[in-house]
Amino acid sequence: MSLISVEDALSRVLASVEKPLATEHVPLTACAGRTLADDVSARRDQPPFPASAMDGYAVRSADVAQAPSRLRVIGTSAAGSRFSGTVGAMQGVRIFTGAPVPDGADAVVLQEDTDRAGDLVVVKEAARPNRHIRPAGLDFRAGDILLQAGLRLDSRHIALAAAMGYGTLPVHRRPKVAILATGDELVRAGELVGPDQITASSLPATILMAEKAGAEAIDLGIARDNLEVLEERIQAARDADILVTLGGASVGEHDLVQKALIRQGMNLGFWRVALRPGKPLMHGRLGSTLLLGLPGNPVSSLVCAVLFLIPAIRALLGDQNAAVDPTEDAILGADLPPNRERQDYMRASLTLQDLPLSLAQGPTRLMLPVAMPHLLQDSSMLSILERSDALLVRPPHAPAASTGEPCRIIRLERFC
Repeated sequence: MSLISVEDALSRVLASVEKPLATEHVPLTACAGRTLADDVSARRDQPPFPASAMDGYAVRSADVAQAPSRLRVIGTSAAGSRFSGTVGAMQGVRIFTGAPVPDGADAVVLQEDTDRAGDLVVVKEAARPNRHIRPAGLDFRAGDILLQAGLRLDSRHIALAAAMGYGTLPVHRRPKVAILATGDELVRAGELVGPDQITASSLPATILMAEKAGAEAIDLGIARDNLEVLEERIQAARDADILVTLGGASVGEHDLVQKALIRQGMNLGFWRVALRPGKPLMHGRLGSTLLLGLPGNPVSSLVCAVLFLIPAIRALLGDQNAAVDPTEDAILGADLPPNRERQDYMRASLTLQDLPLSLAQGPTRLMLPVAMPHLLQDSSMLSILERSDALLVRPPHAPAASTGEPCRIIRLERFC
């Protein structure tokens, strides 16, 4: 099977996500990072009544069109406790920020623009109609659709939903992502490492990335290079929405994952992609379960998780931005040689550079990140990845590039 492009591979992965997962209603405080399943419209006006924007006195503007004016104070309107009467000629009501404006009043004069003595208040500044009043429905009206399906919810959306009258929201079920590391050489983090062994570093990292993307991660541990053991672990993932295997996806004598999956009934989509790092990436379906076989090298597996696993999770969640290009503009911080046939994802550090930019309205300044690729790019070097802020993306057969030229990057903080 020949190499396919990154774009083709991602398109096939997302096409294999048949539809977003089922809907469930979740309390607002548990909605952070979840994806909204349906449009949500306001259940009430906000504010639900004309409200004072300041502390002061609610008055009739006609009575204070000229200053000074002397009014009689007939009551108080506070937040949560409105004045129930009506403001008449040459009358005023003490009012506080957020309180309902009483009937008859059409303006609020500031507390500092008045002098009060007993039940009389002298207004020292004239006021026009609607001064310092927030009209009913200023923010939104009942029936307004303010939150749309596919939105990935954060604290701003939660605050708005609460104001709209909701205590729960309809969100898509979190996809179950089963993650299985493979290889005789691996041990779990924190366990004793033998002379020929290494720690399965990509296992906890992939679990955390899946959870950050909105999934419920299932840790299947480490499977040895044994067909029966691998098939047993694969069986344990039959109820998962996605099965992620780490390592063993190539076709060497010790790479048994593909063979075990085929024996379990996998429909193979592809297993080699024209990217660096991460060429031996496998995709398929195992019944209702989407299958992603990530490479064994830790940097390769994490880069492939950024490029393929996280978009698949977000597609299952109904995220409207699941297929959006994650790259952004940057400036190259070092000379680079021509690229070969695979799309390269180089680990890079970012700094900011203040650049002049000419626009229609005149010269301005633009802050763009400068991407400095690390000298060492070996796919086993996690220390380089840890010191990186971004992946510098170089298309296949890209020509040599010079310092200061434009480039494209993917910020790692969004995914890791």
